[in-house]
Amino acid sequence: MSEKISQIVEELKTLTLLEASELVSAIEETFGVDASAAVGGGGMVMAAAGPVEEVEEKTEFDISLDEVPADKKIAILKIVRGITGLGLKEAKELVESAPKVIQEAVGKDAAEDAKKQIEEVGGKVSLK
Repeated sequence: MSEKISQIVEELKTLTLLEASELVSAIEETFGVDASAAVGGGGMVMAAAGPVEEVEEKTEFDISLDEVPADKKIAILKIVRGITGLGLKEAKELVESAPKVIQEAVGKDAAEDAKKQIEEVGGKVSLK
């Protein structure tokens, strides 16, 4: 797949369901095609189901530190510093102000990894 196509696909993944529907309508209007005629009656439903799942799949998450047990504070502080790159003072303030978002717009794998690390030492985390 060319870089141009890859970029378009990545942009399509960020569309809401309403925006995706408007895009289909605009393509049909601009190019004089009918998406339902191309695949047939029942096939249209199946074809629409694929892109809908991609559109709804979230690719970026906010990591929220929900709870820090007092006896686990130092271990969680170390992990938060590693994840965020903050200094000791800033990370300590962040941990002490829980519940608080500690990182925004993080990729799925990185967010799940951070959540796993914090939960392993006793903290409570949610991905939003």
